[in-house]
Order: sequence, then C-alpha cells, then structure tokens
Amino acid sequence: MVPSDLILASAVLVLALVVDRAISDPQSPYHPVALLGRFIGWWGRPTLYPSWLQRAAGTIFWLATVVIFTLPFLLFGNYAPWLVFLIGAPFLLKCCFAWRSLEEHALGVIAALERGADAGREQVKLMVSRETARLSPEHIRSAAYESVTENLTDSIVSPLFYFALLAPAGLGLAGAAAFRAANTMDAMLGYRDERARLGWCSARMDDILNYIPARITALFLLAYFVTTGTAGRAWNVMRRDGRKRPGFNGGIVMAAMAGGCGIRFEKPGVYTMGDGERSLEEGGPAIIRAVRAVTVAFAATAAGTLILLAWLIHSTGI
Repeated sequence: MVPSDLILASAVLVLALVVDRAISDPQSPYHPVALLGRFIGWWGRPTLYPSWLQRAAGTIFWLATVVIFTLPFLLFGNYAPWLVFLIGAPFLLKCCFAWRSLEEHALGVIAALERGADAGREQVKLMVSRETARLSPEHIRSAAYESVTENLTDSIVSPLFYFALLAPAGLGLAGAAAFRAANTMDAMLGYRDERARLGWCSARMDDILNYIPARITALFLLAYFVTTGTAGRAWNVMRRDGRKRPGFNGGIVMAAMAGGCGIRFEKPGVYTMGDGERSLEEGGPAIIRAVRAVTVAFAATAAGTLILLAWLIHSTGI
C-alpha cells in the first residue's frame, strides 16, 4: 500500500457519503443488495433441510454467500485503474451502507401516522419484524426510531469501519461488502423462530462483526451529546439499560440514544430504554440529528485517519 492509495481510499469514503445523500437507495431488482437478498432467500428456507442439518447448512451457505457477494468488489478494488476506481468505488461502497434511506423510512412512518395509526402500522412493517397490529402511535414511533438507531451501527458505521480498517491492505471495498453480506443474512435469518438453526451462524457472526463498531458508535454518540449537554444522561441510561435488549451490541447504542435525546424506546413486553422526559413526537427529530452528526463525524475521522497514515508512510518511508 502506497500513500496515494490511502488518499484515494479516503476520497472514496467521502464521495460515497455524497452519493448516498444524492441518490439514496435506488429501488431496482438489480441493486447488489437486492440480488443478495434473493440469493439468501433461495437457500435460506428451513424446509429445504432436515433439522439436524440446518446449522451446518447455514454455516456453509453463510461462507459461500460472503465469498460470492464480496468477489466482484474485491476484483474491482484490486484491478480497476485508479481513475475508474475513483469514479466507481464510491457507488460500490454506497451499496454497502444506507444513511439517507434510513431517514426516509422513518419519516415515511411519521407521515403515515398523520393519516392514522393503521397507516402508521402498515408503514412501520417495512422497518421492523415485530408484530405491529396493536402498536400505539408512540410504540409505532419507537419501532421506527429504534430501527434508525440500531442501523446507525449496522448500516452506517460498521461498513465504513471495515472499509477504513482494510483499506491499507487494499481490501476496503471487499471488507465493506463482506460485512454487508453478513449483516443482510442476519437480518433475514437471525431470528428465534423456525429459522433459528439455519440462521445460527448468521446471528453469531453478525454479533462478532458488530462488536467493536457498536462500541465505537456509542462513543461517538456520547461525544455528540457532550455538545448538547446531555452526555451524562446518555451515559447513565446506557449503563442502566444497555443490556435490556437481546444481544450484546444494539442495546448500548439504543440506550445511549434514548438517554441523550431524553426519550423512551419501548418494545412492548420485551424492553424499555430511557426515562421519556419527552415524547418521541417531540424528541424524534433529535434522533435524526444525532445520526447525522455521528455519521459525518465517524466518516471524517476514518478518512482523516487514512490520510494521516498516508502521511506517516510517506514521511518515514515505510
């Protein structure tokens, strides 16, 4: 890895954010993640396998899916001329994360609620897997904003983290793509229902891959809440409620967000996070602002780190 490659990777990361804000996620059956989803849907049916074989099948297909999805990104990253890479890589990296579309989905739920609770329940089904038929308007908002908060890690920080982490080895695009494949499999199969055995590997690997990025996200959230004067509250709620949600990643980010924004996240009968000093109708926009701030701050930090590494390599002749 030469310094110019690191500077190029830094530029790609920044340009990918620009592309995301400009075009969001085009609704096309040929979008790489849409193709990925159809492939997972093809093999990810528990009825295809006897129960004793499902865990092994899920592990084998997990590995195969990661390899198949990552390979085009790897080849492009290694063999595209630098100018072609600079033009094409931001679009490929953008395929691995979603920022603007998260906001659009949440705002779509809020807009639907203005037409009535039934419309809100139908709209929020696009974001969450929970049963929505009996959700109150506040619980509908909670489901939408919980999804945005959890996906701050899953759909933004984690893919950008793996891009930046592996960029010095020339594997930035491949790293982001591998994470996107792993996270999509978890989103489709990582449930405690008839998919539990088949999705066992997907759920475990998603937990492992998100472990460090989730904690980085929480740190950036706390840093942001220093600027709003609510970092102490965010820290206290994160410590108190961060383990209430199943899994050991999403809860800490959601609890920090709830504390810092002064709202309450609640999945009826499962968990409650935050003290709810204000309603989600009032506090929801603060969540969107926090997501934007953390996204920009993390991307700037990652890009700056790549530039700093390039300077160190150039100055020391490593």
